[in-house]
Amino acid sequence: MDIYNQTSRWKILLALAALAFMSFILIYTWIITSRLAEREKDIVGMFKIISSEMFAADNERDLAAFSLLMERVNHIPIIFESEKGTLQGWNLNGESDAPITDQEFLTKSIEDFKGEGYEPLEALGYANKVWYKNTQLYDRLVFFPYLTLLFATLFVGLGYYLFNSARNSEQSRVWAGMAKETAHQLGTPISAILAWIEHLKLEVTDENQLEIVEELRNDVTRLELVADRFSKIGSEPDLSKVQIVDQLNECIVYMDRRAPKRVSFEFENSVPSPFAMINSHLFNWVVENIYRNALDSMDGSGSITTKLYEDGDSLAIDITDTGKGIPSSKFKTIFQPGYSTKTRGWGLGLSLAKRIIENYHKGKIFVKESKLDNGTTFAIRLPKI
Repeated sequence: MDIYNQTSRWKILLALAALAFMSFILIYTWIITSRLAEREKDIVGMFKIISSEMFAADNERDLAAFSLLMERVNHIPIIFESEKGTLQGWNLNGESDAPITDQEFLTKSIEDFKGEGYEPLEALGYANKVWYKNTQLYDRLVFFPYLTLLFATLFVGLGYYLFNSARNSEQSRVWAGMAKETAHQLGTPISAILAWIEHLKLEVTDENQLEIVEELRNDVTRLELVADRFSKIGSEPDLSKVQIVDQLNECIVYMDRRAPKRVSFEFENSVPSPFAMINSHLFNWVVENIYRNALDSMDGSGSITTKLYEDGDSLAIDITDTGKGIPSSKFKTIFQPGYSTKTRGWGLGLSLAKRIIENYHKGKIFVKESKLDNGTTFAIRLPKI
């Protein structure tokens, strides 16, 4: 059961649609800017031809027409250079002739034109060369798709983050509510079973039967503990300084009694004094949940090895089984609520384990290593004290 497959497909489709849309903007803008650049070049070329013809006549009427033509193209940066290399006129950033008199500045401007890859147009009469480059409008338009891409990416990223945060928050409230309701519903039958067990103790005199009744009492006590764990989901648990070796040994003894005979449990410890701040009930639940998953993956035969060691500032617990393994693509997915490879269950175990370790104990839980048909290693990291 994987309720996230369909959601993942929709995410991929939306991402592809967004990529196609942004690609369209980039290509369309590139086409527009290319055509604009050609248009401006054609305008300057026409200007060159007309000015050459006008100044061949050299009269006041042609000079007036030239001034009018200058007004028509004053949005294009232009510098006129004579045959001797002197500057005859200019129009930079919409300011023509008079405001700029610094010849060194104009000479530098020509160098800038050259640096941007612009070649001058040859002219006659008023100027021998007409230097030009694209307008400010063109330059702004060139950057427009990149700005659009940036803002679109930020917007999509923010939307995705807010959507995930809202969804995760809602899921957390749902799972916490379900856990508390489950604990509440278990309370009544557990109390009734305890009462019947106490009644059986008074009625049964055979020692073998009393032993069975006592085992029933132990299992119901364990059921009480499970209900107590569920009732704490969604609430801030109390943490205390605990010997991790004792906790792990308790979990191993409990699971070993309930595991198939052909499954062996091993424990390796290299930490002299492994203490950590934990909630014993919740921590045991996490470890037992990993053990149960390991047992389910081994089909009644194999080994489960627990290693306790120091890893920098963390207390490290590695639990390795010899089961079927997990595909690398599912290393993160298995911790999502609702994901399960089993035909029964709701797929909440590892999701709650992650919440308990990371939210309540400020640690980490992850799949350290897994190979198909060779087993899996789950890693738990707790802050050292």
